[in-house]
Amino acid sequence: MCMKLWQDWQAAAIIDENFEILEVESYKGALNKEKIAKRLRLLSSGVLLEEAKHLMLRYPEAELIKPGDEVFDLVDLPYPDEEQMKVLDEAALLMSKQDVDESASDPDRRLEHLIRAADEVRSSWVLLEARLTEWIVLLIPRANLESSRNKLAKLVMSSEKLSDLANHFEVELPSKSVENSEWDVIKNWAETVASLQSQLDRIESTVRDLALEHLPSLSAIAGPLIAAKLCVAAHGRMRLARLPAGTVQILGAEKAFFSHLKQGTKTPKHGLIYSHVFISRSPKPVRGRISRMLAARMSLAARIDAFNGTPWGEEEFRLIEERVETIKQHYFDSKKR
Repeated sequence: MCMKLWQDWQAAAIIDENFEILEVESYKGALNKEKIAKRLRLLSSGVLLEEAKHLMLRYPEAELIKPGDEVFDLVDLPYPDEEQMKVLDEAALLMSKQDVDESASDPDRRLEHLIRAADEVRSSWVLLEARLTEWIVLLIPRANLESSRNKLAKLVMSSEKLSDLANHFEVELPSKSVENSEWDVIKNWAETVASLQSQLDRIESTVRDLALEHLPSLSAIAGPLIAAKLCVAAHGRMRLARLPAGTVQILGAEKAFFSHLKQGTKTPKHGLIYSHVFISRSPKPVRGRISRMLAARMSLAARIDAFNGTPWGEEEFRLIEERVETIKQHYFDSKKR
């Protein structure tokens, strides 16, 4: 005999093969929006409510009806009355408000905005900083800016005149220099560059703090910035935890991967994880192997973070470091043969 189990937030029923209701058990608890909202969330996650569990004990062979089953059109099911519908509307509104509050405090979404903001600020800063460097090189062609590139904006801001900046680099100015009005424009430009750099530093510091809290294991082995970027690229911590290691390895290299699929170019060996020192500072022939090993460890770390396992720390990082050194040593030994 084929029987079906139907459940709703306010009742559960057993239906036989002739689409007749054999037994109904109704919800007898408190009829308030908080309680009903909780039952609706359990229902949406596929959990059997108490009424359904009681019926399953008496009819263990019954199968739970799935959404879209034809039974809904063939059986006169016990739907809620007017008072219950009123409470249901209030519970639905409460759930909507709860969802908005959860979204506002969601670390995944906050990391996404922080990373996007950092990318936008960095793009502007790089462009304006390059313009400032070219400007100073034009005005003081003999100056060696290599050692002072990172602090050039602050040097310009602290110089009352162009000659003060030239004295810092211990060079002479060309015979014809700029007017004070033009130097003021350059100083204002330098202030903008310095402001963007300071803002970028603050954003990245916030990213590190949030990543260490939200992704402690992944941050321990990948660094908080890489961990945050991987999380954003995967569209959330839970989705990152479900990705295979091979996908984690090439996250951020989607353009190169699709180029490989469409045009037959080389398969990318790494994406965002390339900036990890274990990869970027290793000999090129072993980067692919190190990437695979590191991506596998990162995938495990992401799962530990997502499912609240014991966070990884310095010990796990040391083991990975030893594995990297072993891979490098095998490569150097093979070259000697």
